[in-house]
Amino acid sequence: MRFLFSLLGLCGGLLASERPNILWITAEDMSPVLGCYGDKFAVTPNIDKLAKESVRYTKAFASAPVCSPSRSCLITGCYPTSLSTQQMRSGFAIPKSMRGFPALLREQGFYTSNNVKTDYNTGNYADIIKASWNESSATAHWRKRPDKAKPFFSVFNLMTSHQSRSMVWPYARFKEEVQSTLSAGSIHDPAKVPLPPYYPDTTLIRRELARFYDCVTAMDLQVGAILKQLEEDGIAENTIVFFYSDHGSGMPRHKRALLDSGMHVPLIIRFPKKWQHLAPSNPGTTTSRLVSFVDYAPTVLNLLGQPIPEAMQGEPFLGPNNAKPRRYVYGHRDRVDEVRDLSRSVRDERYLYIRNYMPHLGYNQPTAWPDSGEIRHDFYRMTNKEKMTAAQWHFAGPTRPVEELYDCQADPQNLKNLAGSEAHQKTLKRLRKAHRKHITQTVDLGFLPESAAWEMFSNKTGWELGQGGQVKMGSIHKAAAQVGMADESMLTKNLRSKNANVRYWGALGLAHHKALQIETKQLLRNALNDPSPAVRIEAANTLARAGDPTPAIRALIKDLAHENLIIVTHAARTIELLGEAALAAKAPMAAALKRAETIRPPDTPATVVLPGDKDLAMFVSFSCRAFLDGLK
Repeated sequence: MRFLFSLLGLCGGLLASERPNILWITAEDMSPVLGCYGDKFAVTPNIDKLAKESVRYTKAFASAPVCSPSRSCLITGCYPTSLSTQQMRSGFAIPKSMRGFPALLREQGFYTSNNVKTDYNTGNYADIIKASWNESSATAHWRKRPDKAKPFFSVFNLMTSHQSRSMVWPYARFKEEVQSTLSAGSIHDPAKVPLPPYYPDTTLIRRELARFYDCVTAMDLQVGAILKQLEEDGIAENTIVFFYSDHGSGMPRHKRALLDSGMHVPLIIRFPKKWQHLAPSNPGTTTSRLVSFVDYAPTVLNLLGQPIPEAMQGEPFLGPNNAKPRRYVYGHRDRVDEVRDLSRSVRDERYLYIRNYMPHLGYNQPTAWPDSGEIRHDFYRMTNKEKMTAAQWHFAGPTRPVEELYDCQADPQNLKNLAGSEAHQKTLKRLRKAHRKHITQTVDLGFLPESAAWEMFSNKTGWELGQGGQVKMGSIHKAAAQVGMADESMLTKNLRSKNANVRYWGALGLAHHKALQIETKQLLRNALNDPSPAVRIEAANTLARAGDPTPAIRALIKDLAHENLIIVTHAARTIELLGEAALAAKAPMAAALKRAETIRPPDTPATVVLPGDKDLAMFVSFSCRAFLDGLK
């Protein structure tokens, strides 16, 4: 049983002034591209100064390479895959008891403020916001607490480094709203930008990389302003400051990827002299301790002398009686907007293991919102195996390896996949075992098709059913593990299973096989009438990819008109990726687009989070527009 608490009785009797404040400064979409992390091209004087006064973590990792699942992890101290919040804007509820850890601080007299982003990726996010924050708004600030002697927990989410600014906005808007805030000497020269080996060397790509660095510099100015306010208020000496980012940078091959470029984040924590006894080492030092987002909530509670709820899956890495250092951190990639995917990762101090459960889909899948920027189109234009280096093709190619293994010490950019190396088989097996143990122990619900999960969790949350042992995931995890590993006969056996979720993985796994037996194709045709929509859609996709598109497209068109938008999202994305092979779906996709735009008007910004079908409708419209535009 978790050691719940250390100092509860003591802290309950302390004066408010004897408890530290906690300040979180979160940079959006930013890998450790900072001077203090050794990036010589970065211009980040304020964060570099903060690092000299702080402990700098060299091995801190997000739980997911996108924001909203990561935020659900940060606010709850639980893995999104256990909560069923792993899909981007999924809308699944979590138990009412999980109000967000700032609610626990409010109960102990802390003033809590959040400026401004929430996006907790739950169906009951409004309840979490209400319980967690005294104020959550674009103007929220510790300065607004009525009693200035009251301790606070304040969060500032800085959007300046976000993907919207660094690659999606038109360049003219970036120059006007971001670059104009910088001095001439701090603007980055595209000709001098350090180009990663996985990027083609083009004028546009250089310009956009320099733009990203400019965004980081502008964000650094904001950090400096916030820290100055602490000094002005005379409370810097009583405030523990966390600086981190929500995942890797918004650039291609970073955000949305389980590679270190998408998961490795900066983490800098400053302990004032008064609270130095809580620090792991002296100011200006570094630590290589592995840290995961799931640990942040219990760590803050532990630092402030508060009990850690039994349900939290993370462990405190600071404060009295902190946990033993981790051996592993775990990551997940699932559906992001309209883009369906499922991958899992394990990272130790040196090696990164990635298991791709949809290896027939590549890293550089088309995705509507990032594609509204220019840089990704340079990648699309240049996608050619004969003209690209191996590092570039790894990202741009149409498929992914089933397993990936990288020596992050010798290969920090994750360019050389060692999964097939004889010398690394022991490491591969160890990390594969750790991955399988983790998804079993935490009850990873991400292996359920999303439509099946919605049906299953209609009356009770995924967390309650999963942790209560009422969702039997063993056979489903086993069927998923056979994708890319098992032969055709084993996958067809899964396709015949009585369990619809096992049949789903059988159909999906066959998509990885380039040639299928006649008997298998007939089995897939039969599956087009399966009672499970997820099975029908994946069977249709595999059949179309195997050269039998006509019955497959007919089946997909039927589900395109389904009343459940989760199912429509799945069918529309499948049709989108089939492209011209699905020409017969042109009119039905136009009808689906019209329906989606009725539910969510097309002028609604993609960054606006709306409940239920209004977000799903946006994903349907993304796929429909991309498909129809591709036929022009």
